[in-house]
Order: sequence, then C-alpha cells, then structure tokens
Amino acid sequence: MRFYYTKLMTKFKNLARFVLILFLLSCTQKEPDFYKVTEINDGDTITVAFKSKGIFPLQIEKIRLIGIDAPELGQKPWGQKAKKHLKKLIEESGYYVKIEFDIQQRDKYGRLLAYLWDTKGRMINYMMVKDGYAFVYTIPPNVKYADKLLEAQKIARQEQKGIWSNKGLKEKPSNWRKKHPRN
Repeated sequence: MRFYYTKLMTKFKNLARFVLILFLLSCTQKEPDFYKVTEINDGDTITVAFKSKGIFPLQIEKIRLIGIDAPELGQKPWGQKAKKHLKKLIEESGYYVKIEFDIQQRDKYGRLLAYLWDTKGRMINYMMVKDGYAFVYTIPPNVKYADKLLEAQKIARQEQKGIWSNKGLKEKPSNWRKKHPRN
C-alpha cells in the first residue's frame, strides 16, 4: 500500500510540475516583444521569464535597466521607495515589458542590460528618473537614450521630486557602493 501511495505522489508531483511549466509558458509572452516580469529585485533590476528553444522551455534572466542608477536597498528609505516605484510602473503595465538592447547586452555580473518599455509605449527607465527615483548613470557604449534620460533628470531636479526633494537622498548610489562593496 505504501509503495502504491509513493508512486502515486511521484506521478502527482510530476503532473503538477508539468502544469506549472505550461502555465508559465503561457504567461511569458503577452505578444511579440513583451515579456513577463516575475520579480522586482530593486529599483533598477528586474527578473523576466523567456520562452527558450533549448532543453528547458523557460529561461529566467535578470535585467539591469540601462542608463539609470537607483538607490541601493541599504540606502534607507530611498532604496525601498525606488523598488516600490519600479514595481508600481511594472504593475501598471500588467507585469509585461518590451525589452530593447543597446550595444553591450550584458554587464560584468551576467545581467542583461536593457531599456524597458511598458504596454503604453513609455520607457520605464525614463520614468524612474523623471519621477525622482533614480539618477542618470550612463556607461558607454550604451548611451542611446542618454540625452532623453538627462532631460528627465533635469525635470525631476527642477520639480524637486523624490531623491531631489529636501528630504532626498544624501549620497549617490555609486558612492554608497564604494563604501559597501558586494561580498
């Protein structure tokens, strides 16, 4: 009896995995060029699910938003505020984004580098800067929208939004990272 139960549970687990994979595959691409966001990692990094042609039908990739630098999670409260704002922008897009690459497609940590577009055609990188939740942070050769992002930062500074407000961020994320290096 116990052997039969164990065999039945193994079949059930395999069926559950198969159903989960089918569900994720059906959710990964809304329409051509739009991909399912599975996680908001911080204010300038997300995780996306892709359909793959390889052995595994689903590929998970971290994507770092090009041209911006949001406060680190350890920079309280602005790290959490930036993450929350990025989540809000992604939610407004139904957790689907269009991905646009520039010249260099990966950073030194293996993350994809991309500009993200919501389902309404707005660049999420631009909106993070314009709303005051990220700095412009361009690293050549990925400078396609540098002027547009600088324009957004100018607007945020003039309107004293977010990190540019009186109670804004006290230290740039790049300076904070120098004092708090990754392990």
